[in-house]
Amino acid sequence: HRLDKDTSGVLLVAKHDRAFRALQEQFKAREVRKAYLALVHGHLREPAGRIEAPIGRDPRSRQRMAVVPGGRPAVTRYRVLRTVGPYTLVLALPVTGRTHQVRVHLAFLGHPVAGDPLYGPRRGPFPFPRQFLHAWCLGFRHPSTGEWMEVRAPLPADLRAVLRALAAEERRRG
Repeated sequence: HRLDKDTSGVLLVAKHDRAFRALQEQFKAREVRKAYLALVHGHLREPAGRIEAPIGRDPRSRQRMAVVPGGRPAVTRYRVLRTVGPYTLVLALPVTGRTHQVRVHLAFLGHPVAGDPLYGPRRGPFPFPRQFLHAWCLGFRHPSTGEWMEVRAPLPADLRAVLRALAAEERRRG
């Protein structure tokens, strides 16, 4: 399990090899449930949906991933939580685990993650300290007991401050 640079939130780490292998098997079997909070540009038309689009290396830029024919299958479900000014707060639920999947899929929809230097616009109407992507919840079976666990990380202070500033701006504009 890994997080992209500048993505905050829950990260799962195994304490020993047996736990590592057990968790690795859960990831391979797609039994681990991941939930991200993302603030995206614009307002999504549908309040919820499923993005099913293959992801591979961007043929024009090897540093980026993209939705490409012949890419690896990738599925992300999403749900709109609320709009804040010209942005939308989204709960993103990746079913598969491709590199940059949430960022690529949301950009593919035409709603890139706010502050994303790789997949978003160079400039937006609001300055962001970093990309607004947070690994909010991770669900898995405990490698020793088999008990279902969910670990959550609250939204960090810098991203909460962004939401407050956007809400204040929205109130000011009326």
